[in-house]
Amino acid sequence: MLNVKQQSTALADVNYLVVGLGLSGYSVAIFLLEHGYRCRVQDTREQPPCLGQLKARFEQVDFHCGEINAELTGWADAIVVSPGLSARQPQLIQAAEQGKAILGDVELFARLADAPVVAITGSNGKSTVTTLVGAMIARDNRKVAVGGNIGTPALELLEQKPEFYVLELSSYQLETTTSLAPRVAALLNLCEDHLDRYDDYADYIDAKRRIYRNAGLCVSNLDDVLTHHDDNDLRFSLDPSSVAQFRLLEDGGFALGRGDEAWISVDELKVSGRHNWANCLAAMAIADGLGISREAIVEAMREFGGIPHRSQWVAEIDGVEWINDSKATNVGAAKASIEGRERPVILIAGGQSKGADMSVMTDAIRARVKRVLLLGEDAGRLQQAWQGACEIERVGDMAAAVRRAREVAVSGDCVLLAPACASFDMYDKFERRGEHFMQLVRELADD
Repeated sequence: MLNVKQQSTALADVNYLVVGLGLSGYSVAIFLLEHGYRCRVQDTREQPPCLGQLKARFEQVDFHCGEINAELTGWADAIVVSPGLSARQPQLIQAAEQGKAILGDVELFARLADAPVVAITGSNGKSTVTTLVGAMIARDNRKVAVGGNIGTPALELLEQKPEFYVLELSSYQLETTTSLAPRVAALLNLCEDHLDRYDDYADYIDAKRRIYRNAGLCVSNLDDVLTHHDDNDLRFSLDPSSVAQFRLLEDGGFALGRGDEAWISVDELKVSGRHNWANCLAAMAIADGLGISREAIVEAMREFGGIPHRSQWVAEIDGVEWINDSKATNVGAAKASIEGRERPVILIAGGQSKGADMSVMTDAIRARVKRVLLLGEDAGRLQQAWQGACEIERVGDMAAAVRRAREVAVSGDCVLLAPACASFDMYDKFERRGEHFMQLVRELADD
């Protein structure tokens, strides 16, 4: 296996402009500078999150604060754009027309990685499936590196020299990736999301479906026609009567299996809800497609307790269950979270809706939710979409939402934070929103 210094020769010896100094931009700048490439860094912020770390390692780094300008793009041969920034900015479109390469950190990774890659995307569940597939591979005593859009940026994984890479990839990352050739590529599901960045829903779908390019094996969701690639897909389904290779089985209880053979009862899983059953089926299909043993796949599912901010159990207070699903940042995730609850729901929702059609959730709210507590920038938009489905109240902030939920919930209810919106109007990231919710709930428990 090549070491990283040998691998780095796969990159062209050109001028690199790194646009955006968040986690992925920092990983790109560090990698390029450590391997002797000419690199300049630009960010609109005077003090981007990783500038201090970068200057501590490379004191003379060429950092530019402000908008991208002609001098920077004129100097650059390749412009590495952070996922959170659109490559459709006028300055970048113009640079591309001038023959500049516009790429992302995953594209650089793809040119360097020399072990099989598993690439996973979808509107919802991709973090859970990525983490679970990594656990299945590790349980089979194979060395695996997991990251991408979660945890460790892709370029930093190269140092681990694993047998497999497992990457969660966002639509933003896929936009600037052309060289990736995954051993297995999976598109889990699709729903309206990020319509503030894309021209329309079809544009978003096209970005997600890029994951199938050059893939050896495509895993798709038989229950979601928009994820289908072709008739050779390895498929999963929650429909026991479907022809999917990996599907939910029903025979006096529910189990997950391949064909007609049950591999594990859902009662053995630590994660709950049909959406998590679908996540497990997807992970089973991916791992089986890699040749991971059935024993390792099943044992990893038995051990898997979920990941923070994804349907995370927080507490039970006076018979009321409190669940943190702050990662439910779009309508599909929030809808699935509501439908996965067995108790009547007091729903806390709201934030920045990103232009999505909130009426998609109305039937689920009418069927499962007793009361909605709305907060954040687009609370009025959500209230208008869900009016008449159940009781709806507006609250000022998360603390007010938790207090009001405590007042109206009765034993046997579930208070669910599933915002259906991004957090950026009130928190810098969804994790911070979830942590604040959990802190407030734990304070209730201590009263």
